Amino acid sequence: MSIVLRISLIAVSFLVLLFVLKKIRRSQLYIDDAIYWIVSAVLLLIISIFPQIAIFASELFGIQSPANFVFLFMIFIVLIKLFNMAIELSVQKHRLNRLVQKLALVKAEDEHFKEP
Repeated sequence: MSIVLRISLIAVSFLVLLFVLKKIRRSQLYIDDAIYWIVSAVLLLIISIFPQIAIFASELFGIQSPANFVFLFMIFIVLIKLFNMAIELSVQKHRLNRLVQKLALVKAEDEHFKEP
């Protein structure tokens, strides 16, 4: 892994950490989401500080370049987050649908009792 890539990854990791901490202080980010981004940034920082991990993993999985492994690893982490967000969205849609149905029933009952 080239020194330019390592320095770039370290800088990006620190910027992500600072950005997440700033959002936490302003109460703009839930803690569970913040933990995900902090762990991701720390993992990227560890891989960039210790490139032997990327070299070993790329050889283990048959990936030609450690840089390719780093990019593949980060894409995998983002895909996991995307899948979790899709699950959360599905749950929220289901809850919203149930809430709308309950509201419609309450409105219908209210209108039924208002008619003399």
